[in-house]
Amino acid sequence: MAPAPGWRRGERARAATRALAIGSAQLLLIAAALVVVGWVLGRLWVVLLPIILGLLFATVLWPPTRFLRRHGWPPALAAAVVLLAFLALIGGVIAIIAPQVADQVTELADQAADGLEQVQQWLQGPPFDIDEEQIGQYVDQAIDSVQSNASNIAGYAATGASALGNGLINLVLALVLAFFFIKDGPRWVPWLAAQTGPRAAPHVAALSQKTWSTLSEFIKQQALVGFVDAFFIGLGLWILDVPLVIPLAVLTFFGAFIPIIGAFVAGAFAVLIALVDEGFTVALIVFGIVLLVQQIEGNVLQPIIQGRGFNLHAAVVILAVTAGSSLAGIIGAFLGVPVAALIAVVYRYTRDVLDGRHPEVAGDGTHARVAGDDDGAVLTRGPAAAAPPAG
Repeated sequence: MAPAPGWRRGERARAATRALAIGSAQLLLIAAALVVVGWVLGRLWVVLLPIILGLLFATVLWPPTRFLRRHGWPPALAAAVVLLAFLALIGGVIAIIAPQVADQVTELADQAADGLEQVQQWLQGPPFDIDEEQIGQYVDQAIDSVQSNASNIAGYAATGASALGNGLINLVLALVLAFFFIKDGPRWVPWLAAQTGPRAAPHVAALSQKTWSTLSEFIKQQALVGFVDAFFIGLGLWILDVPLVIPLAVLTFFGAFIPIIGAFVAGAFAVLIALVDEGFTVALIVFGIVLLVQQIEGNVLQPIIQGRGFNLHAAVVILAVTAGSSLAGIIGAFLGVPVAALIAVVYRYTRDVLDGRHPEVAGDGTHARVAGDDDGAVLTRGPAAAAPPAG
């Protein structure tokens, strides 16, 4: 039997319905705002991508630039020297790798052809017992399929060439922006704090510092992880006499900047080249080395390194990489983790503000303040106001 209704049931039901309706309307408005923001960001992606890449480059180039500026170098000269040195370093790496790749590609191609012949002989034996005529038919079918889709393949090639050209343009633009970021970057936070007003200035300065530290920490962490992976995997390849050791080590290093996916691709290349050059046994050993190094990096090294910077669960990292790659391809996979880390920084900062913890106050009890005159604004440190008693 149902209990008899209370005399306030209707009133409470109307209050609950009203609260549910208000909450649903708020949720719909927030969802609509997120859709609009996402649409705007998508339309502005051509502009945003070089800016984001420039900021990441700036996190790498700023420490030596700051060192030179502290020793009396003009900002423009310090930024130009550091950027040129960075480009020279990248060019030197390419100059070291290119001759090795050019010398060994022909040999690997011949070995790949021999490997295909071995595969053909293996297929002709038990348990497959596929004769040479059947293999020829399959090859002819594959050739016919390629020829029938020649226009599509040409379209894909043109799209790839266009994407490569756009990538080079974005890279050049990002380097130019990085120059201006490291030359004029220290002026940004005072200018932004001056636009928002004295009450918001401490929050602007603190949140800007936290986001910049997060980006810098991401680059440092991934560079250290990439170096460890590249060193030990490269050492294993060198001991096993696998060709292209240095190019594979460099590929492994840069693959670390795309968590999970980058390490998988770099390891797959190493195993494939070992299979072509040394055979199945050595390829299996290389696979074991790659798997062991990546497991140690993922389960031991990565948690220790991330403990010093931002802390994202492994599931969040996987989802960030997956979402980024589905939305923006390789660039999205690269940017997925730092974007997720920045979102986490903003969330934690907002949470602390709502809880009355004053995250804008430094450990010494001071916070940033806007000072200056019509000639320009600067940020100074001053004692924070006493927090009101809780409750």
